[in-house]
Amino acid sequence: MTPRSDADQEIFHRHRNLLFSVAYRILGSAADAEDAVQDAWIRWSGADRSQVADPKAYLARIVSNLALQRLRSSQHQRETYVGPWLPEPVLTDGDTADAITDAESVSMAMLVVLETLSPLERAVFVLKEVFGFSHAEIAAAVERSEAAVRQAAHRAREHVRARRPRFTADRSQQRGVTERFLAAATGGDINTLLELLSPDVTLWTDGGGKVRQALRPIVGAETVAAWFAAIGTVTYQGVRPDDMRATLVEINNGPGLVFSGAGRVIATVTFDVDVDGRITTIHNVANPDKLRAVGDGATRDLTTS
Repeated sequence: MTPRSDADQEIFHRHRNLLFSVAYRILGSAADAEDAVQDAWIRWSGADRSQVADPKAYLARIVSNLALQRLRSSQHQRETYVGPWLPEPVLTDGDTADAITDAESVSMAMLVVLETLSPLERAVFVLKEVFGFSHAEIAAAVERSEAAVRQAAHRAREHVRARRPRFTADRSQQRGVTERFLAAATGGDINTLLELLSPDVTLWTDGGGKVRQALRPIVGAETVAAWFAAIGTVTYQGVRPDDMRATLVEINNGPGLVFSGAGRVIATVTFDVDVDGRITTIHNVANPDKLRAVGDGATRDLTTS
């Protein structure tokens, strides 16, 4: 290996976390984000670096464009998906999520909102609002005019503002609610579950047609509480209740739960919590294809710097 290729690899490795962070926020899929990063490496390896003044910005533009292409090509698959489509969860390290922007921008709640944007709007929003790219830089990345980028940024910002959670609980409050929910759900304590849930709480379940899950949102505290209180009484995906384990972990820079058994991850659960400390939304991912990133046990650094 030549010194030049060593230096090229070192530069790419230095920015790899950033590239994954960009691609993951645009795509909502860890597997697709990894593929986009790998494709970015191939592009970088073949590029004329003498024309690259800022490797970090250049690499970010490459991976943004690749992620946008992948997002567009996956639209039909997502539109025909069986049941609700939720983002692919990843394990994170709480020590890297100190910045509120980092934590919120990659939360399951925010990624769900981003799913409602057009591919261009999503890419522009991520690059502008999360990573602070200029309109000119974004225009180069997504191969659009600056005027088109400004319009897309405005539409996306208004759309997200109208749909994002109106209150983001602090980390300690989120963790406390998650711990209480875990104890109540595994203990079949429906009364405590009812205390924790907002009256109009909504449960979104993503099985992708691969495992048994609700095909429509489940709404209302009593129905949602009954759903989770049954965890300790029924066999699910061939795993008996006494063989099921539930663990409090860090998912997408916030507290969440991983349910596992029979040597595999079965589901993840994350929560949106309101100003009164009550759960307003629950995202339950059970599609095995979306649990690989959690199943491998590796934590991701999703910071924006």
